Amino acid sequence: MNRPGVGVAVFIIRDHKFLMLKRAGKHGRGTWTVPGGWIEGGETFDQTSKREVKEEVGVTIKNIRPAGITNNIFKEESVHSITVWMVAYLKSGEPEIMEPEKISELKWCDFDSLPEPLFLPWEELLKSKFLNGLKKQLQ
Repeated sequence: MNRPGVGVAVFIIRDHKFLMLKRAGKHGRGTWTVPGGWIEGGETFDQTSKREVKEEVGVTIKNIRPAGITNNIFKEESVHSITVWMVAYLKSGEPEIMEPEKISELKWCDFDSLPEPLFLPWEELLKSKFLNGLKKQLQ
């Protein structure tokens, strides 16, 4: 297993819900998560969040802030990642699938209506100390 990669996962909030996508790429295919991706060299968490959200779902976001962090070990794939969970609000645009080779479906959810199966980092998030703070931000 290589050293961990670091990525962001962005909760885009609109009307007390957040956008989720169903993964269509080989890593985590068929699982649900929020938009995000790997941090590129020299980027801040905010810059990565804005770039990945625009690339994946074609919208712009505002009021971006960190919400938590998880350590994720995908044993079967020999992948180790660190996810920095971010929260932002929809600024402009209507979400659409911009990368159909990576995303097969979009839906607005809340913590009471999570689709299944969830992407592995969600298992870590749902048992983390950050979960209650995330839920409060959706109220």
